[in-house]
Amino acid sequence: MSAETYPIVVLLASFFIMIMIRFPIAYAVALSSVFCLLSQGLPLTTICQQMVKGISSFSLMAVPFFIVMGCLMGTGGISEKLIALANACVGWMRGGMAMVNIVASYFFGGISGSASADTASLGSLLIPMMVDQGYDADFSTAVTITSSCEGLLVPPSHNMVIYATTAGGISVGSLFLAGYIPGALLAGSLMVGSYIIAVKRNYPKGDKFSVGNLMRQLSVSFWALAAVLIVVFGVVFGWFTATESAAIAVIYSLIVSVYIYKGLDWKGVWRVLGDCIDTLSIVLILISTSSIFGYCLTRLHVPDLAANAITGVTRNPVLLALLLNLILLILGCIMDMAPIILIATPILLPIATSIGIDPIQFGIIVVLNCGIGLLTPPVGAVLFIGSAVAKLPMEKVVKATLPFYLCMIVTLLLITFFPAISLWLPNLLAG
Repeated sequence: MSAETYPIVVLLASFFIMIMIRFPIAYAVALSSVFCLLSQGLPLTTICQQMVKGISSFSLMAVPFFIVMGCLMGTGGISEKLIALANACVGWMRGGMAMVNIVASYFFGGISGSASADTASLGSLLIPMMVDQGYDADFSTAVTITSSCEGLLVPPSHNMVIYATTAGGISVGSLFLAGYIPGALLAGSLMVGSYIIAVKRNYPKGDKFSVGNLMRQLSVSFWALAAVLIVVFGVVFGWFTATESAAIAVIYSLIVSVYIYKGLDWKGVWRVLGDCIDTLSIVLILISTSSIFGYCLTRLHVPDLAANAITGVTRNPVLLALLLNLILLILGCIMDMAPIILIATPILLPIATSIGIDPIQFGIIVVLNCGIGLLTPPVGAVLFIGSAVAKLPMEKVVKATLPFYLCMIVTLLLITFFPAISLWLPNLLAG
């Protein structure tokens, strides 16, 4: 084994071994990087330097703010209002509560930006509600966990900020805009799947559609939805940066949650901030340790070697696009979302751009692939949360989710091979 190959084997082999034995991902990334540096005889001071460098980014400051905003709005009495709005929009259809679940996730995703938060908050309300109305518990859970992935695509998603920072030179505003239509497309495909199952199982319809009720619920939910408009349009039109918009959104969500919806008091605010610290510590540790891992990959020219290996399999752009999706889906089965974005983006993005995939479009592809990974065993965090909320065995939930996996894969393929789905809105509004 050559002197150049040995550190690569040490880095990747130790990383995947620790992943397989269910080591915490942050420790696996950090320790494999330490072993790699030791194998090259490099000083361990490099670890501290790269960890600090990894989180010393003005753009990354938006991530903590967006997480705090999502926590405040998610626990400030927003869920019930968004469910009522979704019911006014689509509750009249066959299988209306499933449609409400999907549309509510689209609205809520624009506030929380987290599939886990969506499943925990909306699922605890909607799954019992659907079961009481005659829906099967496993179907209700499957709809809840798959629709929660819309929140990863609909801005402001902190995972998109992480991707933009990792990819380098990507406009956060354009990436935000790129998520709206794919998020709606995912919602539409899940609604089609839900409708087919609802007709087959004769699930009930809701109340008749009423314009008056829709306008009334829209007026109640306006204050929650306005937070998303402030962030997205503020960034797109250049009124402030993504970080500044996130800080403004935190102040706005605090005012709305405490003084308008009155879902939180000041004791509740401090409790929410304490929960946010737990989430933030996990995210920032992952970013900092992944920075060391990325440094090792770059130093050893692994992205170039991987690109040559993948393009050596085939030169067909269609097959390469499918292969990139397959790699991301496999990674999603064994890793969490943020590490995949941080580690895989520098390796796979050059391959994607070489076959004509725009970096913004590839960001949407990566995020949706990671979202599907959150629903697949053995490391599917959202799958576990959904099973816990519904008090169902994971195997039963996975079986009920199979038709919705198909809907999500169809959406992924459409986004991959029709760039306009992701790029039309950014090109129209952001130039």
